[in-house]
Formats: sequence, C-alpha cells, structure tokens
Amino acid sequence: MTVLDTPAAPARTREPQVELYDFRRPLTLVREHARHLEMAFGRFARQFGTQLTARLRVLTQLEFEQVALHTYDEYVSLLPTPTAMVLCTVEPTRQTGVVQLPVAATMVWIDYLFGGDGRGDDRPGRELTEIELTLVRELLQHALADLEYAFAGITKLALDVRGVQYNPQFVQAAAASDTVLVATFTLRMGERTDVLTLMLPGEHMVAALQAADGSIAASPEDRLRAERAQVDLARAVGDVPVEVGVRFTPVTVQPRDVIALAVGDVLPLTHPSTEPLDVVVDGVVLARAALGSHGPRLACRVVSVTEENRE
Repeated sequence: MTVLDTPAAPARTREPQVELYDFRRPLTLVREHARHLEMAFGRFARQFGTQLTARLRVLTQLEFEQVALHTYDEYVSLLPTPTAMVLCTVEPTRQTGVVQLPVAATMVWIDYLFGGDGRGDDRPGRELTEIELTLVRELLQHALADLEYAFAGITKLALDVRGVQYNPQFVQAAAASDTVLVATFTLRMGERTDVLTLMLPGEHMVAALQAADGSIAASPEDRLRAERAQVDLARAVGDVPVEVGVRFTPVTVQPRDVIALAVGDVLPLTHPSTEPLDVVVDGVVLARAALGSHGPRLACRVVSVTEENRE
C-alpha cells in the first residue's frame, strides 16, 4: 500500500482584534503617570507597615504590587465574597474610596491589640462587632493619614474612614462604568500573608497627574524627553492623511423620489449661489470656501476658518 503525502492545511491566521480607546475615560495609565503612582504608593506602603508594627507590636510589612485603572464594575467582580470593604470619604472631592482586605486579617489585628498571639477568628461569615469596628477604624485612620505625605507631590489626598461592608456586590461606592484607580498590596504580618487593595476615584487622580506633570518631573532629562516626545507626536499626527470634502447645504427629499431617480433627473439644491460651501473633515466643519477653478479643475478658496473646531 502506497501512502501519499498530503500537504498540511495552512494554519489559520487570527484576525487582529481592535479595541476602541475612549480618550475621555482612559483605562490605561501613561508610563510616567504609572511611575509616579508607584513611587507614591511605595512610600505609603512603607509608612503603613511601620504604623501597624508600632501599634500591633508584631513585625508587619506592606509591599506595593501594582496599580491599574479599571471600571468600578470590573474592580468589584475581582473581589472575594465576603470581604471587608472599608468605605472612606476622599478629600477634597468628597467621593468614595475603598480599603479592601480579608475580614480574618482585621480579626488578627484586634487579637494583637488586646494582647493576644494573633490567632484571630477564621469563622466564615464573621463580621466585626461595634467595638471591633471602632478599633479597626482608629487603626486604619492613623495609617491612612500617611497618604497625604505620600501624594504631596501629586495632589492633596486624605481619606476619612466611614464604615465597613462585607458583600462587594451590594456596595455602590461608584457608578459601574466609572473609572477607578486600584492599587494592590501584599500584607505580611508575622507568618500571615494577605492581599489588600486600595481603590481611589480614577478621573480625579488622572486629572491630578496631568495637572502636576510639570512639577513632578523627576529631572531635566525627563522634561526634555517629554518635550521631544510631544514634538514627535505632533509631527507624526501632521503626516496622517485625511479626507477633506466640500459640502453644499443638504436637501431633503422623499424616499420615493430617491427610489425613482433616473439618468437625466435634476435635483434642485437649496444652497444659495452666493453662499460659501462647508469644508469638512470627518463630518466636522473646519472652514468655509467659495467655489472656483484652478486651470482645468474645480477648486475652492477658503474665505473663513472655524477656530473652535480646530482643537
């Protein structure tokens, strides 16, 4: 029996997936902004660990892991249930921030505060009593006070602890589509390791970073690099081809007139012969122009420019 070699089927090439980017609500941090946030959260983490070590009398470390922008709905979907979501008022915007950590970790804090050995209480569904909540609120309030120092070079930031909730799905700290800034930390206390997250209003933090770009630049080299990047971006955008159209005033007709169109029909326009035409790019009117000719070709001469649409 003869076995014939058959050519292998060509591998299917995956179609590139294009994701729309909303410049009004970005979900990606600029590299420089991410670097400044990492430095600020790193300072906060060191101070937070020092505060807990002093209050609990056990070696505690808070290590910064990462920072990212999410929608609030995405952030909530990543949290375990139940968990302690400590709601805070963010000053000066009066928006809501969240410090999230396992309930069992707060029980260990309370055990240490009362002179225990840090066993805590791992019973599922356990919630803080009023006395325990008061102790946790006071402990967190002292630790969160270091945020103002950590973010002094970026924006004025302070958190005031309000209360705690345990089911993320029922906490409406922001609208589902709102952009939030989420910092993730690893909390090591004795032999125990937990994950802690800090959620802040995203739009306020991004706006503060943009406003502080000049003042928080690390060095003259950074500023020079940013200026060169801006020049390169302007040059690249200036070389992008765009389609420019000249438009008469639209005329309204009935669908039956459109269907009945035939060669030789005349559509009367409502555009006055003395009025200039619209010069448009992607439907945006950028200028007005008078119709004319340039040699054997039609042309138009720009007579006015719409400044407000050129930004």
